[in-house]
Amino acid sequence: MTAPDKCDNRRTRRLRTDSWFCWRMATRVKMLTLLLALACLSSPTRAEIFTSIGQMTDLIFTERELVQSLKDYIRAEETKLEAVKSWANKLDLLTRASTSDPEGFLAHPVNAYKLMKRLNTEWSELESLVLQDPSDGFLSNMSAHRQYFPDEEDEKGAAKALMRLQDTYKLDSESFSKGKLPGQEQLTGVRYSALLTVDDCSDMGKLAYNENDYYHAVLWMQQALKQMDSGEDAKTLKADILDYLSYSVYQMGDLPRALELTRRLVAIDPGHQRAGGNLRYFERLLSKELRDVTQESGDERPIQLDTYERPKDYLPEREIYEALCRGEGVKMTSKRSSRLFCRYQNGNRNPRLLLKPMKEEDEWDSPHIVRYLEALSDEEIEKIKELAKPKLTRATVRDPKTGVLTVAHYRVSKSAWLDGDEDPVVERVNQRIQDITGLSVDTAELLQVANYGVGGQYEPHYDFSRKDEPDAFKSLGTGNRVATYLHYMTDVEAGGATVFPDFGAAIRPRKGTAVFWYNLFKSGEGDYRTRHAACPVLVGSKWVSNKWIHERGQEFRRPCGLTQAD
Repeated sequence: MTAPDKCDNRRTRRLRTDSWFCWRMATRVKMLTLLLALACLSSPTRAEIFTSIGQMTDLIFTERELVQSLKDYIRAEETKLEAVKSWANKLDLLTRASTSDPEGFLAHPVNAYKLMKRLNTEWSELESLVLQDPSDGFLSNMSAHRQYFPDEEDEKGAAKALMRLQDTYKLDSESFSKGKLPGQEQLTGVRYSALLTVDDCSDMGKLAYNENDYYHAVLWMQQALKQMDSGEDAKTLKADILDYLSYSVYQMGDLPRALELTRRLVAIDPGHQRAGGNLRYFERLLSKELRDVTQESGDERPIQLDTYERPKDYLPEREIYEALCRGEGVKMTSKRSSRLFCRYQNGNRNPRLLLKPMKEEDEWDSPHIVRYLEALSDEEIEKIKELAKPKLTRATVRDPKTGVLTVAHYRVSKSAWLDGDEDPVVERVNQRIQDITGLSVDTAELLQVANYGVGGQYEPHYDFSRKDEPDAFKSLGTGNRVATYLHYMTDVEAGGATVFPDFGAAIRPRKGTAVFWYNLFKSGEGDYRTRHAACPVLVGSKWVSNKWIHERGQEFRRPCGLTQAD
């Protein structure tokens, strides 16, 4: 039993590059032959040729060969030029739309993925094509911008983000490939069509396959095959799709279908060595009765898009978390709702809030979560984003064992930290947080600004340190995180909610508002109910800023309770 080589896609790219190189070398040889022949025709030492018609007839055939060689060269150059023109025209229309509204365009996750793919893979192929006949202007432009191009990891990350969205929001591959998102007609941020081609779907499947993620490999290879069977053109070979799909289906435990797909592969490519071996292997595994049934189905039967159960992973509350992200399972009862109120909040008669108190809404009763309206103005939001953008780096998490900040696959965003001394706006926002909460921000962490990209998320986590990680904030010397104050700086068209799996709450982002909750009881014990998550952004660009307030300095502002549950 053999599997498709996980390097097949890279090898294909290399072979494609090699073929272009060979074509170029052949073209150069033909041109050299032409020049040498022309040199021979004009050489004085060969002037005696005209004295013999017999010899001159040889030149007739030589000239015919040279003309044919010249035509081949011209035809090859025209083909290359037409390919480049086609690229330029297609991307000219695309970039006109995308640059007119970059965030709106990238709000659609498929557009974001295809941008990663184009700049990592397809522009490199175009560069190889142009390199065959060097163009200084284009190449210097490529060199100047290449340092900013996404790399292979970016393309893989964007593809994984699409799969994450597919899982979280239960999007079938066909709808996704057609750019159809749930409730899209109501989403003002979706203004651009975004389709996945056979080659796109196949690349998604290969990426999943190379990660041993056979579940998603099946989903995307199935979709690639379906689109190809419907007549869509593609560079990908049907045999390659069947090769990956049959082995992935086998890994998912579906032997009958793996055999059916392998039969179809052998019918298309009888000499496929791996397929022949796999076919014999599958036939040995299946009973004679099952073989008889599959043989009656026929090789060209339309592929049925079978579904398989998604494998369990490391996250125990995965199903609850993702259901809340979809707006399902929210435990807001009428009784609980009756305990939620709206009020004006002046921070215990804080002078700065007396004339303009904050509008406060209860989001949840226990634990108590509140939302403040008009917590940030549009001008303040734009200034904070302006200050943060040059500093944005991949967001990190604190390793519970070492206390060291590190990148994690379950937190997909970029963040920056802003000090109050950097700008009066930041200092004003810090002061406002202190006025509203009544807590000191002198020992709080800097204002953290985060931006979530395609499929951006932060899986369920605690903001405070637990007993098994006592040194998490030791270096700060300010104690544990007693409270979280979170600004929403954008509306998010779809996805991106803040959810609490333990008690079934889902809080939607609303631009200019802020939510606040305590992570610790008054006793200093952690409130484990506050485990929360930032759902993947399905459509839109999510900007937030938050302040983590620490224990030190709160001794007289929030006195300790007498019991663990206080």
